[in-house]
Amino acid sequence: MAATPLTDAELAQALTGLPGWTVQNGKLTAAFKADRAAVPALYAAVAAAEDEADHHAEIRILYGTIGFALTTHDAGDAITARDTAMATRLTALATEHGARPAGQ
Repeated sequence: MAATPLTDAELAQALTGLPGWTVQNGKLTAAFKADRAAVPALYAAVAAAEDEADHHAEIRILYGTIGFALTTHDAGDAITARDTAMATRLTALATEHGARPAGQ
């Protein structure tokens, strides 16, 4: 069964529980800052979580910043509950590795 895109209201509600996450160019996005030395371990934890969920983010790493962009391919690259669940997991992993939202 294909994932269902979130409605605007559902997405707005989900964003209230995802500090630092926004929608940009149709993707659920966030960036986190960490000590550069912590980024490889954070990335390894993210990769494991993505594989476990069989749901992968676009990831950009630049110095001590790691950025994520999420959509669900099976839903026509729309944002679904799979993306908000992964965003929640990525936020938890970032926090565990001493990262904070880049805007803070």
